[in-house]
Amino acid sequence: MAFATVRPTRIDIAIANEIAARTNPDLEQTAAALTWGADEHVLLPLAAAGWLYARLLPRDERRAADHILAVSLAAAVLPHILKSAFDQVRPDRLIVRGHRHGIPFSGLPRDAFPSGHAVHMGALASAAGLLPPARRRLVRSIAAALSLTRVALLAHWASDVVAGFALGVLVERMLRPWTLEGAARKPTAPRGRS
Repeated sequence: MAFATVRPTRIDIAIANEIAARTNPDLEQTAAALTWGADEHVLLPLAAAGWLYARLLPRDERRAADHILAVSLAAAVLPHILKSAFDQVRPDRLIVRGHRHGIPFSGLPRDAFPSGHAVHMGALASAAGLLPPARRRLVRSIAAALSLTRVALLAHWASDVVAGFALGVLVERMLRPWTLEGAARKPTAPRGRS
């Protein structure tokens, strides 16, 4: 039994109603295919494979792979813990007319908060801060787009996705000092004597 019930905001409901009224089966099928890019069942094996491959690479790359694996594991566990503490009905269970337009049923009916996919994408977007600017922007754009597929599918309210994304950023930032051990920090120039 959950400790608290989370209710959608008026904005959440308005967004869900607009999606339900304007979507179509092709859009929903595309979103359903794309959303797999943010799923823990895809991301965890990729992070583990990257971690294994990085064992052959120099120390900084191994540290980065350690970080990505730790963040991926934490981002996979946290939503399950929170979903057991919070009850929220998914929009696809309440916005019935959307099913006529191709919206599928997703997940457990009362597991809307937070979006686990968005937690993963927030963590990935935050970790992208360690990349050069062009790659950082690309990763962050993809992470945001994949998170939005959860809203397009009415699997989550918009606020669930925003909260999940923010939690993912927080998870990555909290783990960074322990997993990277200063590898991402740039050395500072020694101060001159006054």
